[in-house]
Amino acid sequence: MREVRLVDADGENVGVVAIEDALGRAEQAGLDLVEVAPNSDPPVCRILDYGKFMYERAKKEREARKSQTKVEIKEIRFRPKTSDHHKSFKVKNARRWLGEGKKVRVRIRFRGRELDYPEIALNDLKSIAEELSDISTIEQAPSMEGRTMLMILAPENS
Repeated sequence: MREVRLVDADGENVGVVAIEDALGRAEQAGLDLVEVAPNSDPPVCRILDYGKFMYERAKKEREARKSQTKVEIKEIRFRPKTSDHHKSFKVKNARRWLGEGKKVRVRIRFRGRELDYPEIALNDLKSIAEELSDISTIEQAPSMEGRTMLMILAPENS
């Protein structure tokens, strides 16, 4: 004869009872007997409306998913020979995105012999990071990946 720890429909702890007794009480209340903690000794069962229980659980999961924030990463691309004017309006966009709480990936692409002078791109990335240092922090330092050098900036409050 197996026993279970029973919690009734009002949330009151009834105590350890036989399974048949627990099923009888659930049937008498017109509700279901649900095992809520199978690993405890004895297992914990609760008398409740199973449909309502599943609905409430699904509702909590939806709320939890809604409260999660997905961090978006925006990207600005340059070349080592990009003009200062062009660079300034791209940095302005990056400033706006960082203000909105998005991360910004700054990518400098090399073509041909530009790859022989990575220090030019490194200086560009450092100047951009310095320009945006009041509202951002460097999440990933400048690094080479194939023919590109990239750096990721994160908003300061994150």
